Amino acid sequence: MSDDEVAAFLRESRKLQLGTINPDGTPHMVTMFYGLVEGRLAFWTYGKAQKTRNIDRDPRVTCLIEAGDDYSELRGILLYGTARLIDEPKAVLDIGLEITKRMTGLADADVTPEVRGYVEHTGRKRVAYIVEPTRVVSWDHRKLSTPASA
Repeated sequence: MSDDEVAAFLRESRKLQLGTINPDGTPHMVTMFYGLVEGRLAFWTYGKAQKTRNIDRDPRVTCLIEAGDDYSELRGILLYGTARLIDEPKAVLDIGLEITKRMTGLADADVTPEVRGYVEHTGRKRVAYIVEPTRVVSWDHRKLSTPASA
């Protein structure tokens, strides 16, 4: 995919598979909803979660975002990077709100006081991260040439 196609795919998608490194070196994989901060992946999680402890020890992460069911429809992005901690309460809230809007399909104007209250309540125990990419690999099988008809 081109840089513009990668950016569009990130805007269209909502979930990623996040890989962090456990203390014994094995991968720790979880599905996360994400937001975008200046085009970069951002996610939030509880401060005592395993992924948080893993990132505190080793901030290298791998993020997989993919779509498609049939082989000819598969497309995705594999993003290697470093997770940068965001722990300032307002910034954590902003990232949490961005993620919540993407999860629910809400526009800025549709964020009610109840939604904001939910984000503020859950955000008290959360930290956020922005992924600083070091390498991006992408694919789009829709671009593969179709086989010749028999």
